[in-house]
Amino acid sequence: MLFHMEMQRLNVTGGDISKEPSESGIFRHVRFPRQRCLVVLVLLSVWVLMIFLVTNLVTLHTSLTPFWQLGGQGETPYTNNSEREFFSPYHVAYPQSYQFILDEPDECHDQSPFLLLMVPVAPGNLVAREDIRRTWGNESMVLGQAVRLFFLLGLPSGEGAERLQEEVLLESRQYHDLLQSDFKDSYFNLTIKTMVMLEWLASRCSGASFAMKIDSDMFLNVHNLVHMLIDPTTPKSNFITGKFSLNNRAVRDRTSKWYIPAKVYPNSKFPPYLLGNGYVFSIDLTQKIVEASKHVRAIFLEDVYLGMCLKHLRVVASNPPSSTLFKLSMPYIHNRCHYSTVITTEMDHVSDLLRVWQDLQSPGTSC
Repeated sequence: MLFHMEMQRLNVTGGDISKEPSESGIFRHVRFPRQRCLVVLVLLSVWVLMIFLVTNLVTLHTSLTPFWQLGGQGETPYTNNSEREFFSPYHVAYPQSYQFILDEPDECHDQSPFLLLMVPVAPGNLVAREDIRRTWGNESMVLGQAVRLFFLLGLPSGEGAERLQEEVLLESRQYHDLLQSDFKDSYFNLTIKTMVMLEWLASRCSGASFAMKIDSDMFLNVHNLVHMLIDPTTPKSNFITGKFSLNNRAVRDRTSKWYIPAKVYPNSKFPPYLLGNGYVFSIDLTQKIVEASKHVRAIFLEDVYLGMCLKHLRVVASNPPSSTLFKLSMPYIHNRCHYSTVITTEMDHVSDLLRVWQDLQSPGTSC
């Protein structure tokens, strides 16, 4: 626009302009007096510079704006009080001193269970907790081994948080199986939830033999799990197993749920790790991983971070006795044999767990 206005001005004031239209209507040859040509070039340069500055300022603002303010995940930030520094949700505030609001500190004092089942779950997901209590979470003695169930929660947030917290307190008084710490319960804080779980196990139940972290949308065959753990060939220390993930690359697509900035995790690939929906480990690893976390920068991908800590410890996860024990999804057509032979399977819907469990408990051959 500025270019054509200047050309018209030159023509009106008698500038020496010789023009010959081309097929496209653009001047093929244009001759300007030297001074006026310089003016045009200066105006063009200023115009280009302004576009460059505006574009880069917008880009800089976007890159420095926390993702929750860009509409990415609807998260709110938290503050590291010791440094008075704002963190994006991709920076995890761990290690840090978190306190338990709900605790069951005496559960392992009199007699340590053989196996602890630890289920991270959102405070508002009462349906999942009730279904687990009615199914695989109801098994307290399996193959002569004591099994104990706990749910791990953070703090509720948003509208109705105060009412929800009161309901959680009532639920805790009824069942005595809730552990709640003072961090915000959110997707980006799953690493904090996992590490707080390990802290609790190390400080409250170090006399147990094994623990399993398992998501609330999973089917668990506790009998098969205990059978694997009591096998003489199963290591009793530095042991962890589950479903492996190998050669996974860090996701750099900002629209992805698993996006992680290069400034948070600079490597292009993740170390080998076990999928976070269900893995079992010897209890001695809990304190070792907590100690390793002091030397490994935390990221919000909790299963990847556990793999990073294990790599720091030079602990290699064990392959399960069979690759079919830890399954990612339930069969398309209900198959009773499937559930009687696996350890874990992810459920498609909440109602699937009750249906599968009731069928597995009914009379008839298991497979």
